[in-house]
This record gives sequence, structure tokens and C-alpha cells, in this order.
Amino acid sequence: MPELAQASLETKMPAPATERFFVRFTRQQRAMHAVLFTTFLGLAGTGLPLRFSDSIWARGLAGAVGGFGAILSFHKFCALALTVAFLIHVKEIFTRGLYRREKGIFWGATSMVANWKDAKDLFAHMRWFLGLGPKPQFERYAYWEKFDYWAVFWGMIVIGFSGYAMWFAPFFARFLPGWALNAALVIHSEEGLLAILFIFSIHFVNTHLRPDSFPMDMVIFTGVESEKEFEHKRPQEYARMVREGKLDARLGEAPATWYVRFARIVGFTAIFIGVTLLVLTLTAYFD
Repeated sequence: MPELAQASLETKMPAPATERFFVRFTRQQRAMHAVLFTTFLGLAGTGLPLRFSDSIWARGLAGAVGGFGAILSFHKFCALALTVAFLIHVKEIFTRGLYRREKGIFWGATSMVANWKDAKDLFAHMRWFLGLGPKPQFERYAYWEKFDYWAVFWGMIVIGFSGYAMWFAPFFARFLPGWALNAALVIHSEEGLLAILFIFSIHFVNTHLRPDSFPMDMVIFTGVESEKEFEHKRPQEYARMVREGKLDARLGEAPATWYVRFARIVGFTAIFIGVTLLVLTLTAYFD
């Protein structure tokens, strides 16, 4: 009898709900990010030996790959690939915002354009760091994510233009004075170094080493995040989606185990390369 009663109780108890996952990044967005971080690693890995060509490790790398000329060629290839990806992204943004009239591209809760809430979140976050207030509640994109996003535009304009000015110096010399090309060399070198230091320190820490994401935020690789993670990291977006009845429209499939493992290998490899380049940069810069 006790066995029958236990069996009856078990049949009446509901089965545990399966964990739900929600789409945050599309396949195209993840592919664009993959091109971005791959080409950036390539630019950093080739630009630093050119910048610190008198360092022992730079000369050793040049000797291993066929000289500084080979490094410069690969640097230019990565620059072209990144430029094409950037132009495709800009075209997509304007197509969606101006041609298709999609809401939230240039303004609003789902836009990457900074607004007054981002400024308030920044100061509220600082107060929370100091124990002077509650933690701010974020929407779809936090203020530091928007900063990272627009830093790419700044880099493409400043670093990209100065790099192409040096690459095609005879063409640009037709309408630029000689001192401008010399300035382009300095700007390209110093701004590129600043970008490398930012990505391999600030961006890596914000994205992967925060307590919420440590040791790695997998959403940019898998494209989906669990409901618990979604509600915890972006409570305002989660509440808005529930309020508007759009939460189920974002439902996705749980990532395959093999893909998560593969993404971790790729991600940790990128972090390892980045940290290594950061150490080599600091060593060469202060040598």
C-alpha cells in the first residue's frame, strides 16, 4: 500500500519544466562578430610586431613567417576583410532603419544609440560599485555595450583612414600635405595601440570576467541565453517583453553540447591570444 500511494503521488506531481532559451543574437550577427574578432586579432597580431619591430619577440616572429614584409601583407589582408564586414554592417543598419522602417534602430530601448537612461545607468553603476545605491536595471543593451559598439566606428574612421592613407600614400599625397601623411603614421600607430589595450583589458573584463559571465559569456557564440540569465542580466528588457506579450516570440533552442564546447575552445583561444599580446605590448612599450 505505501508503494501504491507513493506511485499515485508521483503520477500526480507535474514533471519539472525544461529550461527555456531565448534568442539574443541572430546567426548573421554572430557571424559578423566572428569576422570582427578574428580580423582584429589578426590586425593586432601583425600590427604589434610592426610597431615594436626592434623587440626580440617581434624579430623572432618575423623570422618565423618570412619577414616583416609577410607580416605587413597579412595585416593589409585583415584590414580589407574588416573593412568589407564593416561596410556590410553599415548598409544593413541603414537598410533596416530607412528602407524597411524598422522601429528601434536609431532610437529607443532596442537601439545601440546612447540615450539619457545610459547616462543615468552609468552613474548608478558607479554608486553601486561604491556601495552607495542599488544596482541599475539594464535594458537590451547596457551602456558599456553601446560604448564597445561605437568604438568600432571610431576605430574604422580614425585607424582605418590613417592606415589606408599610408597604404595608398601616392594617391592621398595628391590632396594632402606631407605632414598629414606623417601624422597618419603616428595616429595609426597610437590609436591602434589604444584599441588593442582597450579590447584586451576593458572589453575582455566587461564581457567575460564579470561575476555574471565568468569565465566566459557564451551568448555571442550560441546566440541564445537561458531564461534565468536573461531575466537576471536584463531585467527591464525581460519585463518589457512579458508586458508586451512578445517573450514567446524570442524562444530559441538550447545549444548543442558539442557546439558549446567548440565555442568555449574558440573563445578561450581568443582570450589567450589577446592576453598574450597585451603582455607583449606592455613589455615592449615599457622596455
